[in-house]
Amino acid sequence: MIENRPIDTFVSHAVLLAGIAIVMFPVWITLVAASHDAARLLQIPLPLGLGDQFFDNLKHVIGEGVNNSVSLGIMLFNSLVMALMIAFGKIAISLLSAYALVYFDFRFRMMFFWMIFITLMLPVEVRILPTYEVVAQLNMLDSYWGLSIPLIASATATFMFRQTFLSVPDELLEAARIDGAGPMRFFFDILLPISRTSIAAMFVILFIYGWNQYLWPLLITTDKNMYTIVMAIKQMMEALEETPQWHYIMMTAFLAMIPPVIVVITMQKLFVKGLTETEK
Repeated sequence: MIENRPIDTFVSHAVLLAGIAIVMFPVWITLVAASHDAARLLQIPLPLGLGDQFFDNLKHVIGEGVNNSVSLGIMLFNSLVMALMIAFGKIAISLLSAYALVYFDFRFRMMFFWMIFITLMLPVEVRILPTYEVVAQLNMLDSYWGLSIPLIASATATFMFRQTFLSVPDELLEAARIDGAGPMRFFFDILLPISRTSIAAMFVILFIYGWNQYLWPLLITTDKNMYTIVMAIKQMMEALEETPQWHYIMMTAFLAMIPPVIVVITMQKLFVKGLTETEK
């Protein structure tokens, strides 16, 4: 029996609270800076309490946007569409490819699996020039398809779903065959419900991956109406012949954090289950 000593409880809680404070301090500074005007942020010492300009700054960035050019609402929408298309696309393709690799017996099956797995060593930065050429030839520049399709394939998700399917008892497959279920019915009625926690975990990871993309959208978008929120933050920091307006930059950064936080909080339980256990 492990003795529960008060000093151990105190130390563990103190370490936990210190970790939370370290993680949350930059978020708090972002919120504070977003609630002050430009003049206050140039004074020393910097404020650590909330100001009274939060809603004025919010109204400005939502209405007038980056450098008075594009509404921030449009950029948030572009990032949301891109992240959702990448997440759902990666999950759909990975589920089908993992299903084929586990439940269909065909020649060179393992070779195809390792070919998919090897693509982990080829991130978009490595293949960015040929990928851009293909997208340009298909006339997908400045479009949601161009933002999303080149990033849809996922060896990580395929590997994870393959491991989930391998853990499914063979008796379920035999029972489905006895009941007359075909391959797709077995996939939709049995495998997908069993894999829902793994799907949820991958959705959270892939949504944040798509939301944080910067290099690829920067490369293939020339139309300002297709810019993403991450591009907006970078452009506001590099405004030519202008002093960076940090209150607007921090407000934009604060708004950019909200959708991923909502996704993580909403799917927290399924996310943890998907990474720590397998439902059978």
